[in-house]
Amino acid sequence: MKAMILAAGKGERMRPLTLTTPKPLLPAGDKPLIVHHLENLKTAGFRQLVINHAWLGMQIEDELGNGDAFGVSIEYSRESEPLETAGGIIHALPLLTSAGDEWFAVINGDIWCDFSLAQLIPPEGADALLVLTSNPEHNPAGDFCLHPDGTISVSGPEMLTFTGISLLNRRLFDGLAPGPRKLAPILREAMAQGRVSGVHHTGQWMDIGTPERLRELDRKLKAGGS
Repeated sequence: MKAMILAAGKGERMRPLTLTTPKPLLPAGDKPLIVHHLENLKTAGFRQLVINHAWLGMQIEDELGNGDAFGVSIEYSRESEPLETAGGIIHALPLLTSAGDEWFAVINGDIWCDFSLAQLIPPEGADALLVLTSNPEHNPAGDFCLHPDGTISVSGPEMLTFTGISLLNRRLFDGLAPGPRKLAPILREAMAQGRVSGVHHTGQWMDIGTPERLRELDRKLKAGGS
């Protein structure tokens, strides 16, 4: 199974840091954010990776190369303009899958999490598996509801936050045209059909969306919190 790291965003909330450096290459714990993902994916057994990029993307290629230095194989999905999450995935599908019924992992490049990616196992009777976590201060309302039977809905009694880690089936994107497209509406439609499962990660997770959170993660990792 392949994995995709989403790394095409401009990181506007991270300015001025991202004016000259793409957000995935910003350092935390003495290594770029994206390298933490490479190491975690390798540990979980993922060896074939796809990284999409747009803003200052060649810096990512120059830094990571073909992945040999990290024990993985990296292919790049280059975007002339950011295509949003689903658009980026659709653009990269030829690199991610070769048949009509295949699974692949997707990870947001701007998060940090101690979730064991080896737990990403295709669920029966679903087209997506989302990793959810307890709501942080900056997202108190949550995103989705995880039910006792493992299914996810758009609302419910216990709302949780989507971590940006998922396992997706190519079927989710059948018939969708290329171009900018968000993932959330696709997931909501699949949820309405009972085709999305989830797991609740109770460990550590951070959305590195601001310079302050980047500094917080850097302090945490340097203090031995990885």
